[in-house]
Amino acid sequence: METGLAEPAEGQAIDARRQRRLARSVRRIAGDVLPPVIVLTIGILFWEVWTRWRDIPPYLVAPPSMVLDRLRDEPSFFVGEGLVTLYEALFGLVCGGSIAILAAVAMAHSRLVERTLFPIAILIKVTPIVAIAPLLAIWFGFGLAPRVVIAALISFFPILVNTVTGLRSTNPDALAFLASIHASPFKVFIKLRMPSSLPYVFAALKVSMPLALIGAVVAEWFSADEGLGLVIFASNAQLDTPTLFAAVTVLAAMGVVLNLVMSLTERAVLFWHESVRESR
Repeated sequence: METGLAEPAEGQAIDARRQRRLARSVRRIAGDVLPPVIVLTIGILFWEVWTRWRDIPPYLVAPPSMVLDRLRDEPSFFVGEGLVTLYEALFGLVCGGSIAILAAVAMAHSRLVERTLFPIAILIKVTPIVAIAPLLAIWFGFGLAPRVVIAALISFFPILVNTVTGLRSTNPDALAFLASIHASPFKVFIKLRMPSSLPYVFAALKVSMPLALIGAVVAEWFSADEGLGLVIFASNAQLDTPTLFAAVTVLAAMGVVLNLVMSLTERAVLFWHESVRESR
């Protein structure tokens, strides 16, 4: 009898815990999603009312309803052009991020390497991408290469700086313990330095992803026959504001989705870190 009574009680306790976790998840999602959605909705309504009330010509500022109609007319066109830009941005982010992380590892382990490479990284950072985009098109042709290079260049610096900071932000006590047991530099890197750097790397990726999208769009102005950048450039030249805003809307939506995917990945990978635990 005691066993029979204990099983339903245990089952009820498990159900109660699941319900509490579900309620916390719903509250967290509502807290993350509702505020920006409310503010964005108010902004769009104000935009619509303002353009209609002031009778502003669509070639100056298109109302949101006209932009939405343009998206509904040719959704496959905007999705296809968006996928081209997304591929270029992600390819460039992977290339630039990989080089930045490798350089950061070398810089974190050698002050000489840091003094050698960091001025070059700053030079890359301060170089205006718009100024060198035509040169890259001349050097690499009008294919995929210059767009990927620009996306990589623009996303390189944040990942480099954050990764170096993360690799050096190790717990001194943990570092002393590993030294006391004569751990090899490789084990120190794998067990301590790399995990310590991951929060900084994810923060850098959140910054670099929209920058890579911007870099791909800028590159498409000079060296592309497809992509959202070309759509924006051509529609601006033709005063086709609805198409321009529709392309910008797709670009913004891609940025939001990429940031959301990165945030979810960060929570899954860094479940042990206090920054993730506190946000749950």
